[in-house]
Amino acid sequence: MRENYDEWNTLSKARAEGHLFSKLKWPEDAELRTQVKRLFALLTIKDSAANIPKNLEARRRLEFFTNSLLMKMPVTRPVREMLSFSVFTPYYSEIVLYSINELQMKNEDGISILFYLQKIYPDEWRNFLARIGRDENASDSELLDNSSDALELRFWASYRGQTLARTVRGMMYYRKALMLQTYLERINVRDMEPAISCKEATDSQGFELSPEARAHADLKFTYVVTCQIYGKQKEEQKPQAADIALLLQRNEALRVAFIDEVETLKDGNVHKEYYSKLVKADISGKDKEMYSIKLPGNPKLGEGKPENQNHAIIFTRGNAVQTIDMNQDNYFEEALKMRNLLEEFSCDHGIRRPTILGVREHVFTGSVSSLASFMSNQETSFVTLGQRVLANPLKVRMHYGHPDVFDRVFHITRGGISKASRVINISEDIYAGFNSTLRQGNVTHHEYIQVGKGRDVGLNQIALFEGKVAGGNGEQVLSRDIYRLGQLFDFFRMLSFYFTTVGYYFCTLLTVLTVYIFLYGKAYLALSGVGEDVQVRAEITQNTALSTALNTQFLFQIGVFTAVPMILGFILEQGFLRAVVSFATMQLQLCTVFFTFSLGTKSHYFGRTILHGGARYQATGRGFVVRHIKFSENYRLYSRSHFVKGLEVVLLLIVYLAYGYNDGGALPYILLTVSSWFMAISWLFAPYLFNPSGFEWQKTVEDFRDWTNWLLYRGGIGVKGEESWEAWWDEELAHIRTFSGRIMETILSLRFFIFQYGIVYKLNLQGSDTSLTVYGLSWIVLTVLVILFKVFTFSQKISVNFQLLLRFVQDIFACILAFVPTGWGILSIAVAWKPLMKKLGLWKSIRSIARLYDAGMGMVIFIPIAFFSWFPFVSTFQTRLMFNQAFSRGLEISLILAGNNPNTGI
Repeated sequence: MRENYDEWNTLSKARAEGHLFSKLKWPEDAELRTQVKRLFALLTIKDSAANIPKNLEARRRLEFFTNSLLMKMPVTRPVREMLSFSVFTPYYSEIVLYSINELQMKNEDGISILFYLQKIYPDEWRNFLARIGRDENASDSELLDNSSDALELRFWASYRGQTLARTVRGMMYYRKALMLQTYLERINVRDMEPAISCKEATDSQGFELSPEARAHADLKFTYVVTCQIYGKQKEEQKPQAADIALLLQRNEALRVAFIDEVETLKDGNVHKEYYSKLVKADISGKDKEMYSIKLPGNPKLGEGKPENQNHAIIFTRGNAVQTIDMNQDNYFEEALKMRNLLEEFSCDHGIRRPTILGVREHVFTGSVSSLASFMSNQETSFVTLGQRVLANPLKVRMHYGHPDVFDRVFHITRGGISKASRVINISEDIYAGFNSTLRQGNVTHHEYIQVGKGRDVGLNQIALFEGKVAGGNGEQVLSRDIYRLGQLFDFFRMLSFYFTTVGYYFCTLLTVLTVYIFLYGKAYLALSGVGEDVQVRAEITQNTALSTALNTQFLFQIGVFTAVPMILGFILEQGFLRAVVSFATMQLQLCTVFFTFSLGTKSHYFGRTILHGGARYQATGRGFVVRHIKFSENYRLYSRSHFVKGLEVVLLLIVYLAYGYNDGGALPYILLTVSSWFMAISWLFAPYLFNPSGFEWQKTVEDFRDWTNWLLYRGGIGVKGEESWEAWWDEELAHIRTFSGRIMETILSLRFFIFQYGIVYKLNLQGSDTSLTVYGLSWIVLTVLVILFKVFTFSQKISVNFQLLLRFVQDIFACILAFVPTGWGILSIAVAWKPLMKKLGLWKSIRSIARLYDAGMGMVIFIPIAFFSWFPFVSTFQTRLMFNQAFSRGLEISLILAGNNPNTGI
């Protein structure tokens, strides 16, 4: 150490005087000199925590991008040698760009979209004002007075919603990234363009001025948005057409495909001709037609979305095509890695080369409400951990829509990317994966690149989406594609494929059916007396095994099991400790209630599609959902899927409580039925628990008035289900169309008669007589009650006397338990045979009874909501429960819920 001491002092002195590297010889190679300068800059840069972006989204993007650089990805070729590709987005009539009126329009709670966005994204709002040269305290009216500022405001708001403008901006980053990469490659080879000055060459935006870079990017990248009815929208001067034209003007590489209908006069008759057209914006900003292809007829024969894609696939170019939905986004730093992803087509991924490259998604709609975060976390676990395992080692990943990249030549020569047969292909995206696999393709998944994705954020939107997917899986069960794949796969791959497609929904249905079988079995043991007899014999013979089997605790909490993949994803992505904290937080936000409710949604729509078919596309809407949903709207959506089934479970539990034999007190009953009670309560009250302002007294009073008006309005021709109970009831019966469907509904409805059969004998009207005569007498009583109902409902005065008469019934509780399910069973059978009931002239009576049942069910659900609405702290607790993530970000959700309405006093 001593001999090096002098050298160290010399180095320290030179460093202090600033000439430590003054005699250093720089390498002659220019490229090596540049790398040394970059190394010096990296070693001497001084950064601090203050320079870390405050915006959470910016941090997330930087974190993922830097982590992805450490992942395994192919080495790229120069831009001029890379594979060319297209991006393909189907669009129908969704929001393109928010108008000023839409941004300022207040909903019933006094909230405008602009006000909502300003509160949710306060830092981004301040940055926007700074970019357009406005003070951060500038009022909205000041911005609207300036046309250019107003237009920028529309784009700013649209870039934070699920709009086509956001998708187009994101996908055009591909072109920008290719231009930058081309420009940098030319700089490295000293091939500077003479038209570009040295100052512009060193400018960060210089690549956008390079004609060579733009030409290379346009050769390698094409973006086609297939707007099916764009021509019709232009004729009708719809705002969507003007907004699409504006996007064409702002994005020179954007192309729009649409179907044009032209009426011609031939032999004195009007004929319609159909053309598939591709347009771009010319210098003057008008549409310039690039291609026009005459079609043999109306191309919309099957489902709308796949037909929209099929007519425009010919306008894509290149070796690959990426399918993008219109509620997606992209990021510039991710677009830089597209060249790496395209190289995967040349990499070794097993026996067969890749034909579909799966891409990771980031769900950007999970930052505000608890429901949005549940859906976001569930979706994230599926598109990362789930699809990673499906692709390797299971080799059963299909195509789930959205950002997958297709081998274009492989697919357009083998049936295309969209099967469009009506009904059967309602979930058209997964059939592209089926088709690719059946034709000896290979589907992979890659984690180093991601694309943004919007998801549904309100419970009603989520339920409609899950209902659509469940119905689509029901149709897949009937498809020949599933049959062929099951025949061709080896045994282990077949099992993996089954449990990741239709098997998941089938097992979900079996889980719910198991609850019913368990409860009906317990009800039978209680009403028949077999349960008591077996328990007594077990005690006499000391047969503890039989006693234990009868009292098996049904503690499977089905809502928790659906969250297991999400928990594993948390552990892998965040670490064990943060995963535990996240899961505990979600439990406090009642995520188990949400997943249990979701289980009912999937099982109902999947089961109904299996029985009756007829799955249909559900437009879920992609707006901002921070508004109160009316009681009647929730009742219409969930009455048959959740409320009827939940009340049936409650009746079974009450029957078992009232007539079951239990010598151990209340504890065994609680342990035996706690999960069933939880499921029933979740199905009955989750829509109102996750409803913003669901327990405010004023809202509750308004909801009750709206519900009674809807229930009593008779409707008529042209009246929609949202306006009248009768119109809604007819819509709910539309799925029962076939003879086999009527038979199945009749068989399933027979289960409701077990209540009357068992409870009548429990009344001991004839002592221990168990002959069918007593059961027959109960039917006579039921018939008399129905006749009295029809007679006395004609007069309000006599109706009051009828209610007094009912008080003299010896056991009103037993009558309700017996006759209410029987009446519902008769009603279910009658509506299944609707044509026959109309011929017999009984349809009006059946409709009156059905209205009475819906009124009763509604009151059973409404009374607890009204009770809790009396207490103000319940509403406060619910708001905190739903918007915990926003509170943790310091957002004033109370201001958002109250809006900027002066009547609120805020």
